[in-house]
Amino acid sequence: MSEQAIRVKQQAETVDIVWPDGTQTSLPHLWLRDNCDCNDCRVEQTTEKKFMVTSVTVDIKPASTEYLDDTLRIVWPDGHATCYNGCDLHAFANEDTEWRSEWGAGYVPVGFDFQDFLNDDGAAASAIQEFVKSGAMVLKNAPQEPNTLEQLAPRLGPIREVLFERIHNVEVYADGYNVAHTPLPLPPHNDFASYSWPPSVQALHMLVNEVPGGESVVVDGWRVLSELRAARPDLFDVLCSTPVPFRMFDRDNETCTLEPLVRCDVDGHITGLRFSNQLMQAINPNRPGVAKFYRAYHELCKRVTDPSVKVSFRLGAGEILVVASHRVLHGRNAFQASGRRHLQDAYFEFDNVRNHLVLLRRKGLVQ
Repeated sequence: MSEQAIRVKQQAETVDIVWPDGTQTSLPHLWLRDNCDCNDCRVEQTTEKKFMVTSVTVDIKPASTEYLDDTLRIVWPDGHATCYNGCDLHAFANEDTEWRSEWGAGYVPVGFDFQDFLNDDGAAASAIQEFVKSGAMVLKNAPQEPNTLEQLAPRLGPIREVLFERIHNVEVYADGYNVAHTPLPLPPHNDFASYSWPPSVQALHMLVNEVPGGESVVVDGWRVLSELRAARPDLFDVLCSTPVPFRMFDRDNETCTLEPLVRCDVDGHITGLRFSNQLMQAINPNRPGVAKFYRAYHELCKRVTDPSVKVSFRLGAGEILVVASHRVLHGRNAFQASGRRHLQDAYFEFDNVRNHLVLLRRKGLVQ
């Protein structure tokens, strides 16, 4: 970038840089000192920080500031020098918000070959990048053998175990502990809403599907929430602040939690939807605001189950649906239990999947 067009000004508490594209980066003095990358301030072997801010005064200011050769150079009062690459600083003015995208009209999860996903880094890079952006993908031509989901660990990270089963079998059981073990419809939901931190990735592997009906359903929960927030911000705020009890249990296990349905980060970006009509328990009616919560919950349920947001497709034998389950709700239509329908599912963590993109980027396979 042209250094002539870059303006640097030292303020009372910050060093401000105005970039050629008009964006600005404001760098607090303590931030600049704390993030020094030199070998005196970092553990050279590991790059971990060893500098502690308490070793300087809280009102520290640069003795001099210079921008030259695309480098911001700071000299501190004690003579210590800190250097920052200009491109790295400019990146703070353009934070990456492109890693997720809402589903458009006609969306269906993109399919990728199972063996290519496991064995070809380029194919895995394309698949994981799509998954991180959209929250869903389908792996095709997988073996129709139990426990195939174990093979996904090198790409998705280790399986996230829960109390019930490491790999869960979904078939019709007369004594099943969950509605998934019946031929009844499953409304859109995410699994284990009863955990304080539910698994953030779910893989659903169809081994046998010989029954009429039972089409898989997915919903972009974040899109639903974004539209709800735009239309009724008051109801959205209620969903973010009202704790709701969830419980899942069988003869040997009990999981329960009390959490709001919607989670946002400090900047207001939606980061989680906890939605399971079947696991939600009765809220204490004496809690203030329950009536308003139910107005908000009614509106959310109406939007989540609206046919216009539901994507339906038949998951065939040898196909694996993978969803980012803090975002994407999944379900299925009712089916006739006149033949075999056997699905296995397992859980992973989104952080581990997204981290795999970092490893593939180091190989030059991700833009």
